[in-house]
Amino acid sequence: MRPYTLKQIQTFMEVARQRSVSKAAERLFVTQPAVSMQIRQLEDAFGLALIEPLGRNIRLTHAGEAFLTHAVAALGQLKDLESHMAEFVGLKRGRMDLAVVSTAKYFIPMLLVHFGRLFSGITVQLKIDNRDNVLGLLVRNEADLVVMGRAPADIDCEATAFATNPLAIVAAPDHPLVRRKKLPFSALADYRFVVREEGSGTRAAMERLFALHQAPLVVQMEMPSNETIKQAVMAGMGLSFLSLRTVRHELASGHIALVDIQGLPQVGHWYVTHLRHRKLSPATQAFKGFLIEQGGALMDAWS
Repeated sequence: MRPYTLKQIQTFMEVARQRSVSKAAERLFVTQPAVSMQIRQLEDAFGLALIEPLGRNIRLTHAGEAFLTHAVAALGQLKDLESHMAEFVGLKRGRMDLAVVSTAKYFIPMLLVHFGRLFSGITVQLKIDNRDNVLGLLVRNEADLVVMGRAPADIDCEATAFATNPLAIVAAPDHPLVRRKKLPFSALADYRFVVREEGSGTRAAMERLFALHQAPLVVQMEMPSNETIKQAVMAGMGLSFLSLRTVRHELASGHIALVDIQGLPQVGHWYVTHLRHRKLSPATQAFKGFLIEQGGALMDAWS
């Protein structure tokens, strides 16, 4: 057996995902030299280069591409091993890797608190990112469950709706559209929007909505955070399209207002999703069941 570690493999996978040692170090909360050392030790163990410089970033060598493919599969096998072993423990203790899209951060902590009261021995490793990156975690077996606003159509997975996800146009309280009622969608054509980044589920839902109405989407600014978007809306930078789960406090306080557009809010759903072939551990099964049975009601009471 060659002298390499699981940590080295996981570090390599993050570098491969980010195509950058520095970005991987930021995501792993370690220094760049620490990441470089892990990669160098892994390369020394196999006697070949896995990455090579490409400007300020890196790219995988042919060997690195092959290594990544097998590493993803191996991580999936280890996850299955953990699930099998967890059956001998039951629900007295366990561990789950949960990944959620960034909009879900407004309710997932509350749900985890309620779940923890029922199953105090289960620990949860939580990752929050945009939709594209969360799907990457799912495909690479780095997440047991994911929570997102739309089930992926191109991945063999099982997705179950557990709560509603209403989305609507929001504005600053003094915006001229706020005073008008039952506006046609065409009324938005003359206004600029602050929007989420490419890869965000909210951004994709917004683009589908504008395409459905054959309306132009004029982007004032793109932002990677719902919190920053809310501040921009309150400052009068533009309109936005957000999940109402994310603006409940601002709507209640009057800092943000709904724009009354016919056919909105658009009501979607939140889904709990996992790869169809994955064997779920008792802890993961427990959390999935908790979301399906109690998640929607708890979120409605919360918001």
